[in-house]
Amino acid sequence: MPATSPFSPDTIRYYHAHLYYTDEAGMARAQALAEKCAEHFPIRIGRFHQKPVGPHPLWSCQLSFAPETFGDIIPWLALNRGDLDIFVHLGTDDDLFDHTQGVMWLGKSHELNLAQFTDRQ
Repeated sequence: MPATSPFSPDTIRYYHAHLYYTDEAGMARAQALAEKCAEHFPIRIGRFHQKPVGPHPLWSCQLSFAPETFGDIIPWLALNRGDLDIFVHLGTDDDLFDHTQGVMWLGKSHELNLAQFTDRQ
């Protein structure tokens, strides 16, 4: 078996889907979506932030899931997200790559604050 290359899917340890919202009503929609998603799939639901956290420019909540469930969870989120924008990225232990090259958006895209990843290099 060949060694894992930097671009092999084997380097993806997890995925995060960040549900974005801007107010209490949006947070309630995100909570309902996260709970419904958890009824169908093995995900871990993070905290519901009421301020921008890390590189995320809006209030958000993180859903974490295994690579092998990507093909089920992402289409489900795309069909059930309503008006929420969702930032999806892979997890390879290279935060800058994961948040710039290994991403997709459901809904509108938003500019991330990447300073925490670029300042330490």
